[in-house]
Amino acid sequence: MAALSPEFLQPPFMQRALLAAILVGMTAPAIGTYLVQRRMALMGDGIGHVALFGVAIGLALGAAPVLTAVLVATLGAIAIEILRERGTATGDVALALLFYGGIAGGVVTIGLSAGASNANLLAYLFGSLTTVSPDDVWLIAILAGLVLAVTLGLSRWLFTVCHDEEYAKVAGLPVRALNMVIAIAAAVTVTVAMRVVGVLLISALMVVPVATAQQLSRGFRTTLALALGLGVLYAVAGVIFSYYADTAPGASIVVLGILGFAVVSVLAAINRTIRSQRHRPELTEVYEDDVIIGR
Repeated sequence: MAALSPEFLQPPFMQRALLAAILVGMTAPAIGTYLVQRRMALMGDGIGHVALFGVAIGLALGAAPVLTAVLVATLGAIAIEILRERGTATGDVALALLFYGGIAGGVVTIGLSAGASNANLLAYLFGSLTTVSPDDVWLIAILAGLVLAVTLGLSRWLFTVCHDEEYAKVAGLPVRALNMVIAIAAAVTVTVAMRVVGVLLISALMVVPVATAQQLSRGFRTTLALALGLGVLYAVAGVIFSYYADTAPGASIVVLGILGFAVVSVLAAINRTIRSQRHRPELTEVYEDDVIIGR
């Protein structure tokens, strides 16, 4: 374990890692809030497996894996939305198809490629934050900026669609287009987060900050703002912890996020218990009310 020192930001790779983690820490909860609202928290996992297929295609063709992953993940997310909308398959069945088809297609594609191996997929399966290049940071920044612009700029419309789709239709909102926006934004977010936490942990970064924020707030806007803040906090803390503890950055981010959720959940439960005790009617009052009702 490295000695605690303020010099941890001096290595260029740590500067890039921290910047990429902050961008992903904001982006993942931004779209995750809507997925949780729609009860499709595991959609990130499904898209992540499809993105892995895109990475394999990129490695096999000698193209940029992130760009091919964006394309394939977007097509997969659109397929999920079409299946869900038309009722061809339920949401969990559609996600299961992506789970199995995506990862199997990726492994088979790598197996058929002469210039790539399964080892090339490890950086995308588990993340490789410290190997992020300057070009990767620029690409992550551009994609993250697009996702944040959409999820925050259209927040009122997107929330309405996720909360009550029938009401959104009656209100005249372009429901189908907005659903596609959510699906595509989720796909882009997955590809942005691949290098930070890996496809196997992407869904956790989308869901855990949102779940933590829900323990602290009931309003949508406040929950969204808290989720973004918590996502950044978990990302920064995870990167710093991984540097000094010599652990995997992506896994460190997720573990700290889950610990934060556990702590907040316990404190919220204690607070609810205290409040219920304060507002609980006395036994004599209940007895007297029962006597009056009995009369």
